[in-house]
Amino acid sequence: MTARIETAHHHGSHRPLIWPLDDSTPWARVDAIFVPTYRPVPYLREAAVAARSLGCPLVTLHSGRWTSAFEAASSPELGAKGLKLIAIDVPEVDRLRLPGLETSRLLAGTIFEQRTDLSTKRNLALVLSHMLRWKRIIFLDDDIRVPNPGDLSRAAGLLDTHAAVGLGIGGFADNSMVCHAFREVGGLQETFIGGGALAVAMRRNRSFFPRLYNEDWFFLLDAGKRLQSVASVGRVLQYPYDPYRVERARAEEFGDVLAEGIFWLLDQGKPGSDGDLKHWRNFLEHRKEFIRQVRSMVASRGRIDPAERTRMQGALTAALGRCERIDPELCVAYMKALAADQDRWQRHIEQVRRQPIRSLEKALGSLTVGGGAPLIWHARGITSARDPRPKGANHSMPSCLPSPSAAGLPPQTAQGSLRSKIG
Repeated sequence: MTARIETAHHHGSHRPLIWPLDDSTPWARVDAIFVPTYRPVPYLREAAVAARSLGCPLVTLHSGRWTSAFEAASSPELGAKGLKLIAIDVPEVDRLRLPGLETSRLLAGTIFEQRTDLSTKRNLALVLSHMLRWKRIIFLDDDIRVPNPGDLSRAAGLLDTHAAVGLGIGGFADNSMVCHAFREVGGLQETFIGGGALAVAMRRNRSFFPRLYNEDWFFLLDAGKRLQSVASVGRVLQYPYDPYRVERARAEEFGDVLAEGIFWLLDQGKPGSDGDLKHWRNFLEHRKEFIRQVRSMVASRGRIDPAERTRMQGALTAALGRCERIDPELCVAYMKALAADQDRWQRHIEQVRRQPIRSLEKALGSLTVGGGAPLIWHARGITSARDPRPKGANHSMPSCLPSPSAAGLPPQTAQGSLRSKIG
């Protein structure tokens, strides 16, 4: 095998930071699987198969033009007997009972502001889980295949000793655009665990997802300083996507700079709090030189299709342009805001947990601020909030149900009759 190219300007792997495991992995019950979704309902098939196999609720969080809670509850794709479904339409963040975050205010109105609501959906999932006293939850993205649902129970089994456990993501690599390009031209580039397939211990992990790219990496940090105890077990597969879009490159760059800059320190055994102005000045120079180096490698690589080369170079140029607008002072300010936000989030969660356990209806109703429109949600197959499992369900070690074939991606539309109730 040809040796992969390494560079002094980039760390191609952070895997030594993940706790090593032996061959014996315990199993544990999963309380819920959460899927923050933008894609059409058929993309939820994989998560539905896993949830039914594990006997736990599937909680889908919807927004955007292609998906809604009504469509999920109406779809024959999710109509399998025994599936417990809670589908929620997620409104704008100012309608939700979530703490205001300094990290979001710091970037508001700037070119670095993240426009997606992925972090909002994941944070809403955390709050709901605390309300219902769920102990072990799984985050799955809607473009993830789960060949063996039992791997999710194995990940949950490690949460007695770890704050979070990620599943290895195979198939199409889960990397930023710059790292994708580096791998494609022969660079040493591995993946890390992330929110695409992540088990979370609700009592051990009190972190939150900030609103920027690589929000899952920051979720794994303890007050922005060190990585929490994390591990990896099992394997899922990611559907392909197009990494070389100019808009994607620009949107990813600030979050990628911050994450890689912090993990640069962690790789050396240093805390993220060592990220002072000097560190960020030096790291930003490394980052810009790294992007230039990858762009040069793309230009000289003869086996890349000319049209694809043009797209890759355009995306890399866009990322470099965005990187050149990042000030080291902003990086320092953001990490200080992140530490303050983690304290703010923990206080919010403590208040939530001081409240008595609520019914599912009351918990969902309390997620929005008073005076506004109530949350729109649909539920099916749920018996109670304290034990939201269908009567007679088998809660022993899950069987390994076959997943839908990877040969055919889900279709783009789905129709069906309503088989749920509106809360």
